[in-house]
Order: sequence, then C-alpha cells, then structure tokens
Amino acid sequence: NMNFLSGIWWSLPLVLVWATPPVTSSWWYMGAVGSSRVMCDNVPGLVSRQRQLCRRHPEAMLSIGRGVAAWTAECQHQFRRHRWDCNALERGQRLLGRVLLRSSRESAFVHAISSAGVVFAITRACSQGELKSCSCDPKKKGSAKDSKGHFDWGGCSDNIDYGIKFARAFVDAKERKGKDARALMNLHNNRAGRKAVKRFLKQECKCHGVSGSCTLRTCWLAMSDFRKTGDYLWKKYNGAIQVVMNQDGTGFTVANKKFKKPTKNDLVYFESSPDYCIRDRDVGSLGTAGRVCNQTSRGMDSCEVMCCGRGYDTSRVSRMTKCECKFHWCCAVRCQDCLEVVDIHTCKAPKSAGWISRT
Repeated sequence: NMNFLSGIWWSLPLVLVWATPPVTSSWWYMGAVGSSRVMCDNVPGLVSRQRQLCRRHPEAMLSIGRGVAAWTAECQHQFRRHRWDCNALERGQRLLGRVLLRSSRESAFVHAISSAGVVFAITRACSQGELKSCSCDPKKKGSAKDSKGHFDWGGCSDNIDYGIKFARAFVDAKERKGKDARALMNLHNNRAGRKAVKRFLKQECKCHGVSGSCTLRTCWLAMSDFRKTGDYLWKKYNGAIQVVMNQDGTGFTVANKKFKKPTKNDLVYFESSPDYCIRDRDVGSLGTAGRVCNQTSRGMDSCEVMCCGRGYDTSRVSRMTKCECKFHWCCAVRCQDCLEVVDIHTCKAPKSAGWISRT
C-alpha cells in the first residue's frame, strides 16, 4: 500500500534525493527551468497545486531538499532516547508512512517539524540569493527604535514571512483538498511548526561608532539555529493535547475536559500512540530489539523502559578516548589517547522477533 506517498511528508525525503541534483551538475545549468516540468511531473505524491509551485519555482526544490535533511536530523535527535526514534525515515519509507497514517503524537510532531524545516530552508535560501522570487526582508528598511535607542535597518534580514507563505502554500496544499478531521489536525500542526520558526527570530546589530561604541547601530533580523525550533516543538510534543472534532466538523474540542483548549502553538492528536516495543508493520514500529539502553537512567532511555521489560544483553568493548587533557599557554589543549573498557547494554529481542502484521 503506497497511499502514504500522497502526502508531501512521505514523498519528499524519498524523491528529492534524485529529483534535485547538485547545484554544480550540468543537468541543473543546462536548463533547470525548462526541465522543471519533467522533474515535477515525475515526483510521486504531489497534488496539482504542489506541481504548479514546483514548476514555477524549480530552484526551491533544492532548498526543500535541504529542509528535509534538517528536519529529519532534528527529529532523530529529539527522539534519540525513545522507543520510536524517527529512524523509520532511514530504514523504510513505508514504516514512516505507517506512523503518519495514525493520528498520534508522533505524527503531530513530524508534521510540525517538517513544516518548520521547509520554512527554515526557504527563508535561508531567500537571504542567500538562491531564489528568484524573494530576497532579504523588504520591510526592514529605514530607522527604528528599541530598548537601546535608535538604529538603522541594514544588512539582510531573514524574509521569514516569505518562507512561511511559501511553506503554507506548498505543504498545506494536499490537506486543503480534504475536509476531514485528519486534514484539520495536519493543518493545525503544520501551522504550529511554521510559527515555531518565527518565534526564534533574533535581532542582531553591528556598531559603527568611534572605537566600536554603539552611538550608531545597524541591525537586522536573523533566524536562530534550527535546534531551538526542534527543542521548542519537542516540549510541545510532550504537552500535546488530545482532541476530538466538534459537532459541526469545523474544529477541535479537548478529549478530556480537565485540559485546556489548544492554542495555535500547541500540537494536537486524536489517537493514543502504540508502545513501539515490537516490530509491527501496521503501526510503523521497528521495535526496540538491539537498541542501546542506559542501565543507570530512570528515564525513557533506561533499560527497563526501552527494553519493555524483556531484559538486555551486556557486552564489554574497548574504545579509544581522549584523556589527561591539559591547557598549554597560549592557546592549545593537548590530550593523550587512552584505551577505555566500557559495558554496552542492548535490548533483548522478544521470543518471536519477526514482523507483526494484522493485514
């Protein structure tokens, strides 16, 4: 079943590897715009609106490819100590698709972080002059004032509004074709991801006064490192709110009346998550057999939690580490190579280690 490819979330990581060649390739220079129709028509999973945007902005596909790499790495970083570690992205697109077919917390996070990744990549491409359709933020001109006094807008402010506009048009296109509850959930989480990137815009300034004094300042707005967006959305994942559709089908209401109504910044989901303990194709679970666990932890990466009570194997390995590091004036740190023996704990497999499939 390849229905999961109908969403841009599932198709982009798979197809952009071949759909967007290196900038230095002759293919790109010999007429990317002329070839854009062929390229865009052969990307599986795009709806008509997405194909139109792809043909109109073929160079943006390169940026989106970078965005996919950024959000994939961030997803794997945030889930590195959990049973579901976002590595279904590497081991099989079908598995990721299965995860996203469920209306779970994990699906909510992936929609938000991937939407954020597109915003971040498009905005960065605008500032670096890689896209014909945008440049630096045109609104950041003239003089302004902040808590430190007057300053002049200069440099290149990140055009976050264009990045959000493009991401909303491209990413939300598939969901806007549907009027069901899942489409509304995805649109909500997509928007939460876009807003998260804008949340971490920061003002940077350069002083031009005598001896570096700040009597004259030039300032611009710049996006923060994508990790800040990932950390923020991770908190939203942990505080995600379970919802149900309201009676007229136009929005959500909380599933548990004890919880607050979700804001536009919150992540929402419908279904409880599976435990991801065993390999199960139907839920996109790779299971935790063979995963490294932390024997001394009491958190999600502990051997008890990670291994789902199945126990773990311990192996003793030797590895080289830097040791006895000393600072030498000025300015170097010199270390010795030391052989370290450590115990590695890995989760046991269940008695039946094969795939479970209910279909």
